[in-house]
Amino acid sequence: MTSHPTRGSPLWLALSLWVLCALGIALGSAVGSTGFESWWHAWHDDIAWQIVWDIRLPRSLGACAAGALLGLAGALAQGLFRNPLADPYLLGSASGASFGVAVALALFGVHPFATEFLVRLGLTGAAFVGAVLAVLLTLVLARGVQQTLRLLLAGVIVGVVLGAMASLITLMRPDVLQGMQGFLLGSTSFIGWNACVLMLGVLSVCLVLAVVLSRVLDALSLGESTALSLGLPLAPVRVALVCVLALATGAAVAQTGLVAFVGLAAPHLVRSRVKTSHHWMVVLAALMGGLLLLAADLLARLLWAPQEMPVGVLTAVLGGGYLLWLMYRSQTTRTSP
Repeated sequence: MTSHPTRGSPLWLALSLWVLCALGIALGSAVGSTGFESWWHAWHDDIAWQIVWDIRLPRSLGACAAGALLGLAGALAQGLFRNPLADPYLLGSASGASFGVAVALALFGVHPFATEFLVRLGLTGAAFVGAVLAVLLTLVLARGVQQTLRLLLAGVIVGVVLGAMASLITLMRPDVLQGMQGFLLGSTSFIGWNACVLMLGVLSVCLVLAVVLSRVLDALSLGESTALSLGLPLAPVRVALVCVLALATGAAVAQTGLVAFVGLAAPHLVRSRVKTSHHWMVVLAALMGGLLLLAADLLARLLWAPQEMPVGVLTAVLGGGYLLWLMYRSQTTRTSP
């Protein structure tokens, strides 16, 4: 019996994920504090339409864009380090973003006139700058990108140190603990149209660069010696990959806070459906990441309505549970006769 021609096809999976993302954005625009609401009611009520257009639609679209950035960054990290457990925060960007937010809150967050400015610009800017500076510090400590293991160890060290410094700031300034908690748990509640445009712009740039660099990731999967024998300039290409990784991660973290497991789980979900090169992997991982964070955002709004669960907590629980099940299934497959 012949199999279906589109089964396992990257193009078919990409189209399916694209349709699911579009449906998720439409559903997210219809979810209010009391559950699903009719679009027909919004068309005939100016206030309801303003809520849909100014709050729900940019939030859903922004959640999809942030998830796509994390999924793309996860695929790049796993390809660059040749490690299926690599995630976008591996180079210290998460701890750097936390440290930047802690510094911003400690300096300006308690001032009543600075709160609105910090929410709109200051906190997102501090998180982005902190994430990028952490990656740069990792590169300095690793003395470049020539050795993957040294780069990995430097990222772990930078993450631990900056995380400890952020915790020290919250210990010295307990008044910033609530603001830090909101950032660490992750949230899509404050995403507006400006954030959507910014993340979509960064996503477009990063996706184009990732597709261009995908050939190098395919060569690296065969080993560094093989990549060098093919005449590929590994050092400048690694720098470019790290820059794309830092830009994608920093843009997502600056708008949503720390959202766990999306960047780690998205490439694994893609590999469970299709076996493909990195040319398709970076695109499919971005679509899968967008769908994952969008679905988590919908569940976060629906489970405890009218209250909301932090989306980062939900992705950590669901993503961690999925990875545990994946490990159990792989062990069962290996031990079965």
